[in-house]
Amino acid sequence: MSDIKRLVLDVLKPHSPSIIEVSRRLSALEGIAGVNCALDEVDQETESIKITIDGPKIDFDQVNSVIKDCGAVVHSIDSVSSGKKLVEEVETPQDR
Repeated sequence: MSDIKRLVLDVLKPHSPSIIEVSRRLSALEGIAGVNCALDEVDQETESIKITIDGPKIDFDQVNSVIKDCGAVVHSIDSVSSGKKLVEEVETPQDR
């Protein structure tokens, strides 16, 4: 089974904890080299954030557990990369 190298998640979370705290908690997990949390949308009680996680061996169950501990929920898995190396998405004429 190939290890997950990159995950891109759409997450809905309450205003607290901040995306700084969510990023710190996720980046502390074993197998994760870096985390990017970007605020996408804010409403009165929640925030929609995009989380990009890179690392040599990402454990989705651990990631999901941290997200739940923050009071958040994964809306969707927008991208996943696995295998021996990262393969970047290539734009094709259909994408234009």
